[in-house]
Amino acid sequence: MPDKQKFVHLHVHSHFSLLDGMPKINDLIQKVKDLGMDSIALTDHGYMYGAIEFYKAAKKHGIKPIIGLETYVAPRTIKDKESGIDDKKFHLILLAKNNTGYKNLIKIATKASLEGFYYKPRVDKDLLKEHSDGLIALSACMSGEIPRAILTRNFERAESLIQSYKEIFKDDFYLEIGHHPGIKVSETVNQKLIEYSEKFNVPLVAAYDVHYLNEDDAKAQDTLMAVQTGAKLGEGDRITLAQDDFSLKSPEEVYDSFPYPKEALKNTVKIAEECDVEIELGTNKLPTYDVPSEETADTFLKKLCMQGAEKRYEIPLSQEVTERIDYELSVIEKTGFAAYFLIVQDFVKGKTKRHSCRPRQRLCGRIYRCLPFKYYEHRPLKVRPSF
Repeated sequence: MPDKQKFVHLHVHSHFSLLDGMPKINDLIQKVKDLGMDSIALTDHGYMYGAIEFYKAAKKHGIKPIIGLETYVAPRTIKDKESGIDDKKFHLILLAKNNTGYKNLIKIATKASLEGFYYKPRVDKDLLKEHSDGLIALSACMSGEIPRAILTRNFERAESLIQSYKEIFKDDFYLEIGHHPGIKVSETVNQKLIEYSEKFNVPLVAAYDVHYLNEDDAKAQDTLMAVQTGAKLGEGDRITLAQDDFSLKSPEEVYDSFPYPKEALKNTVKIAEECDVEIELGTNKLPTYDVPSEETADTFLKKLCMQGAEKRYEIPLSQEVTERIDYELSVIEKTGFAAYFLIVQDFVKGKTKRHSCRPRQRLCGRIYRCLPFKYYEHRPLKVRPSF
């Protein structure tokens, strides 16, 4: 494909955008390959559930994966949760440029769920500023904070927001424009964004907000949206994308139909080239646990288990007890989880000094590998645990 015809979709939803996006990951990657494209982003709503599956599938097929997120921006802060005010939210696209950006994307998504959740996982500008390193931000679709300000003719606020996002993301902030002629207000927003691009020296980038792969998937996607919002398909006043085409278009289709500055199309390639995330798969990322110099995590865990067993069973230990300990510890050693159990026993030991601490039984409360943990007094074999 000639460079002048290259285009990269940077605003794409999969079926992990629950009851909104249609494409399954493998189908998405296959479609990208069939269209002769070499890069694609994944920007699901609020969560990164599909990131690893997407990364692996793209790499397998020789496609460059750009890991992203369409996050929800709170109107005030993530701590504010007042009905009628804070249930409103705005969209923002975040893309990981590098591994630092990928880690920051994870932190943002996690804090959005654990600290900012109010109807949806939300971020605020303080959170974005804290974790902006290695990220590229796009102003998003008609539900973005800047487009919404333009639609309400609050141009002063729109300009203030552009300056705020530019301050957070520096040269990695882009104004997103898409060609959806069926949505009448999009032309007004796009023309204003082009004006702001020149005024504030913020580059434009084209995006098509992909929600399904083929045009004939539109009706199925609209049904999903109706299920999500609890509306009926026949209702006129409901959230829908039925006004226009949100399929995965080929670069040729994009170039033939895009009526705005072609620089916005070229910037998709520029961004894709800047993004380079490499995820190490197949290795444990557990923290290390400091053990005596003459010990390994595995030998130290066994030592603690034997000490715990000797407090609960008669000495010398029976063959049944020692065989069970050896079996369970062998499984832990094969899976590399000795450090995990040592870390947990540290937590439990500290907790039980102050309070009663009893874990849920199915997590590990009935098994031999918990012998070093003093959170129960009964003997494991008595209750015949499976492991």
